Amino acid sequence: MANIYKNSKLDLTTSNTTTLYTVPSNSRAIVKALLVAEDAGTGAQITATLVNANSDIFMLFSNKAVSGNETLQLLTEPLVLLENEILKVKANNADKLHVIASILEINRD
Repeated sequence: MANIYKNSKLDLTTSNTTTLYTVPSNSRAIVKALLVAEDAGTGAQITATLVNANSDIFMLFSNKAVSGNETLQLLTEPLVLLENEILKVKANNADKLHVIASILEINRD
């Protein structure tokens, strides 16, 4: 069993839903931090969802406002992800938000 510390980063250049992180099939993951930064100075909104192995979608944050040039820590507690679960994000406007997830991946191999 191995602990792998990693991060996953996105520059949300579109307003499409985008995969930020997918848990490998042989692992579980703990998301310690989910940071979002607005770099256009005009404000934006972010939506974050969790998709489970059955393709069910669970809302984590819906249209969470991020002020101009602000950085937010979205999580107040760690988020546990199971095998094959997917963390997705979506900006309401393109080219305004950067997202970084700080992750501990626990590999069972």
